[in-house]
Amino acid sequence: MSSVLSLKNVNKHFGQFQALTDISLSIYAGEVHCLVGENGCGKSTLIKILSGVYQPDAGTHICINGETLLHGLTPKKAKSAGIHVIWQDLSLFPALSVAENICFDWFTTFPWKKPNRKEIYTLANQALARLGLQLDVSQSVADLDIAQRQLVAIAKVLTGDAKIIFMDEPTASLTAHEVGYLLEAVRKLKSEGIAIVFVSHRLAEVQSIADRVTVIRDGKLVITQRAEGVSSSMLTEWMTGQTITEECRSCAEFSDPILTIKNWTKHNQFNDINLTLHRGEIVGITGLLGSGRTELALSLFGMNRADSGELWLENKLLHLKNNQEAIAEGIAYVSEDRLNLGLIQPQSIRDNSAIAILKNLDPSGIYLAPYYLNRHTRDWVNRLGIKAHDIDLPVSTLSGGNQQRVVLAKWLSTQPKLLILDAPTVGVDIGAKVEIFKTIKLLADSGLSV
Repeated sequence: MSSVLSLKNVNKHFGQFQALTDISLSIYAGEVHCLVGENGCGKSTLIKILSGVYQPDAGTHICINGETLLHGLTPKKAKSAGIHVIWQDLSLFPALSVAENICFDWFTTFPWKKPNRKEIYTLANQALARLGLQLDVSQSVADLDIAQRQLVAIAKVLTGDAKIIFMDEPTASLTAHEVGYLLEAVRKLKSEGIAIVFVSHRLAEVQSIADRVTVIRDGKLVITQRAEGVSSSMLTEWMTGQTITEECRSCAEFSDPILTIKNWTKHNQFNDINLTLHRGEIVGITGLLGSGRTELALSLFGMNRADSGELWLENKLLHLKNNQEAIAEGIAYVSEDRLNLGLIQPQSIRDNSAIAILKNLDPSGIYLAPYYLNRHTRDWVNRLGIKAHDIDLPVSTLSGGNQQRVVLAKWLSTQPKLLILDAPTVGVDIGAKVEIFKTIKLLADSGLSV
């Protein structure tokens, strides 16, 4: 079987940091090739090289459909070669219709063609039909749920001559039921001879969908082999270089309640919620997407006012009007959407970690000296084990797991009494999940209520 994409000795440096070392890999038509590894291992860097966003170091050989590239790839060349990437943020335009989003790249490919509504709708419906889907293509993408948006993003690449599709964590925010729809769409693409490179931290999905698996650790290729017979424990050990065991937190006697909510209700979102949380206790709230769990969390943070009920914190009845009042009362909230709500991606690691307490860092109250910012950030980098070789770099340069630690640093800096975590391990690998859970347990052991 001939490969549609072949890589040999792919290397990439960022200053003194070596992101990729001698990666060699082949991708074949009509296969699902799962790319797995811990956050920060180099998966995204490799995808950006293959989509023309980054240029590899000298000595790298890339061959597409039997043709060796002499001058690397640009995004335009990559698309012309049939290479498409669906990133975690999906790169959709919420204000535009489903049809306009699906056909957006088609507009840029044929800029001399005047957009025709009938033609656009026909192209969009044809792309959706290839995935076995039916949607109202006239509706706004803003009105779709996350699973439907994910499928629209896939349909979007089908308007071009897609030969290789990279999917970066496509199921991170989906329920098990929605994942089933997505994986079925992947199988349909595979049956058409399209190569799928599927990046996922959900090891059960890897076992379900993959033909072959490649594991990357610390920028180096660990193994590439057929997925049949590969267990979750094997993948975990290849990814982390160690055997990971789960730990359970022992039950303890708790003191008086720190948080009490009574008959907490918001029309069409959550109804008659009663909950008590003690100091040093971790309480888990679960439910499907759309069940009201995020809306409940936001209501406790002053961003989604309840219609009725009582909210007590340390025996004080609260009537929160906004999140500033919640922060002042000692409540912190880590959003499930760290890309858009948790962090300011273009700003530095330093600025993101300190943004919630800027007014507290400057003793004079007049000028915030860089010394205080740097000391604060380095302290949290060390305490939470954030892998950042330069705190002045944009936070977007960090892996998902390290970005999540920066979000934690931002809110823990406020010295909260109550920490609300909404899906804190979305889009992070198994090793990072274990470390985040350990951090949460240590925080609870120190008296923080979660």
